[in-house]
Amino acid sequence: MRLIERFISIYAPHICLGCEHETDALLCPSCTVALPNVASRCYKCHAATRDFAVCETCKPSTPLRHVYVAYSYSGLAKELLHRAKYERAKSGLAEMASVMAPLLQHVAVGTVLVPVPTATKRARQRGYDQAEVLAGHIARQTNFRRMNLLARLGQAHQVGSNRTARFEHIKGVFRVTRPASAKGRTIILVDDVLTTGATLEEAAAMLKKAHAKRVDAIVFAQAG
Repeated sequence: MRLIERFISIYAPHICLGCEHETDALLCPSCTVALPNVASRCYKCHAATRDFAVCETCKPSTPLRHVYVAYSYSGLAKELLHRAKYERAKSGLAEMASVMAPLLQHVAVGTVLVPVPTATKRARQRGYDQAEVLAGHIARQTNFRRMNLLARLGQAHQVGSNRTARFEHIKGVFRVTRPASAKGRTIILVDDVLTTGATLEEAAAMLKKAHAKRVDAIVFAQAG
């Protein structure tokens, strides 16, 4: 926790979203531990796999190979994400990162973390890009390097769109800013929530076109 956030937590403590006791975080340690983790599975069909790998059946339909998921998008996990993303409770992103980072304990050294950029309009409204903040926290906790390799070209709004519309809206929305830095890399995309997978798959496809060796992803929560 950074100095200014520690100061705020002392003089204006949070109320835990779960037990409603005063705490220095949006979720106290007890309520965080009580959150139900997602078991290792394929993110597309939910078949059980090892280390959140994409199953053999789904591999041909996605450029991603592993998608690490901490929680389902429901209950306290959904509330924590909502506070951090829509109510400017930025400290919640550090809490989210603290439960995401352990999922990467077996990832090879040299892997880089690449945040999936949000629409610039929304980042300006919040005062921060939540994926970039998450990636920074995870990088500090894992010693993986964070690299901003993607730029978002449009303002496509994904929330509320149906599955078909989400895939149509996201096409061509990302550009690899430093293709030479992506080439030959094993990359883990970082985002807050996974719904249809359209955003992650489009970002991964662009990085693969830039000759990234492999692209995985990590998210705090998955809907559905």
